[in-house]
Amino acid sequence: MCRLFGMSSGPRRTHATFWLLDAPDSLSDQSRRNPDGTGIGYFGADGKPEIHKAAIAAYQDRSFAEEAKRVESSTFLAHIRFASTGALTDRNTHPFEQDGRVFAHNGVIEELEALDAELGEDLSLVRGDTDSERFFALITRQTRAHGGDVTAGIRDAAGWVAAHLPVYALNLILATPHELWALRYPDTHELYVLNRPGGGRHGDRHLDHCGSDGHMRVRSQQLAAVPAVVVASERLDDNPDWRLMAPGELLHVGPDLAVTSQILLDAAPRHPMSLADLRPEAAASQRPS
Repeated sequence: MCRLFGMSSGPRRTHATFWLLDAPDSLSDQSRRNPDGTGIGYFGADGKPEIHKAAIAAYQDRSFAEEAKRVESSTFLAHIRFASTGALTDRNTHPFEQDGRVFAHNGVIEELEALDAELGEDLSLVRGDTDSERFFALITRQTRAHGGDVTAGIRDAAGWVAAHLPVYALNLILATPHELWALRYPDTHELYVLNRPGGGRHGDRHLDHCGSDGHMRVRSQQLAAVPAVVVASERLDDNPDWRLMAPGELLHVGPDLAVTSQILLDAAPRHPMSLADLRPEAAASQRPS
């Protein structure tokens, strides 16, 4: 299953170090279980998005994914891909960038021909083959239609997909230089949020999170003093303040780190999908690691 991670320390810029594919494996295990792409998105001091990503497979160089990446930003996004749609190429690896925003998705959307028809000329925003990047393009189009209102763009795009296309999951994280959004829909996959004070629960510790599968680790010494909001596909430590987002919930982290949420979609998809409905490769990508 794809892994999502997002973090905001706004308005402060902080350093964070990301290890992706950190778990030791035998080469034979890697060939069967190795994720299909890794990526980090963040923003420079000038507000321009920076994305480092690589399609990682057993026959490719793992150096990108295994090397620690120390970056500075007030918002961060990381993604581990298990491919469901599209070849194992960099262009199909998350995060994606459009209109100065970065985006990653965990889930499956089917009947992409209908989505392409809905996008029309805005299909030009899409450089790869994935359902995820097409979904992002629909969000971008609707955000433009609402004068840059990202919340409205996500609402319209997710609502259209839920009403018209077969959906397994639409979990997403979207970031700008100073804001972050996360959507969990429907209840297929979990998505957690932690509103972390400076120093964490005990008030004197830096951030050091590691997923249970060992594929992702994030550390920030500066968060021993600076608060942050973290969103992730799983609880990354034993802090009891991790909260499971509700199905249909859209979370927004503002430039001042204020957190708001709303139930954006209060009904199930019109065409919900189960694992049994998915293509074999898509079903394999959605099972827990």
